[in-house]
Amino acid sequence: MPSEQPVSVTGSITYRERMALPPTAQVEVTLADVSLMDAPSKTIAQQSFTADGRQVPFAFSLTVDERRLDPRGRYSVSGRITDASGRLMFITDTHNGVTFDGRPRIDLGTLVLVKTR
Repeated sequence: MPSEQPVSVTGSITYRERMALPPTAQVEVTLADVSLMDAPSKTIAQQSFTADGRQVPFAFSLTVDERRLDPRGRYSVSGRITDASGRLMFITDTHNGVTFDGRPRIDLGTLVLVKTR
């Protein structure tokens, strides 16, 4: 039975490279419904901000009303970092699944982004 309280999906994103982000870098973390293989994912919750001189790891917290989710759905969290012009710098390259099972807080730990070419 879905909780009537909002659910927080938390964690942090980082990358392995030893390089500083420009202060204007944009950080974005998205929770999406990835149930349909042949259709674009549907964004459920998103957090985005400018790095503003801060460096990884970046904590995230996405709030979801579990009652609005399909209990048979598949959900995943992804992260990306772009430069000021929108060019992709880092992105998650693995499925980071989320199972909504009535817990008020779901901690995904640290998601590691990979550098794009």
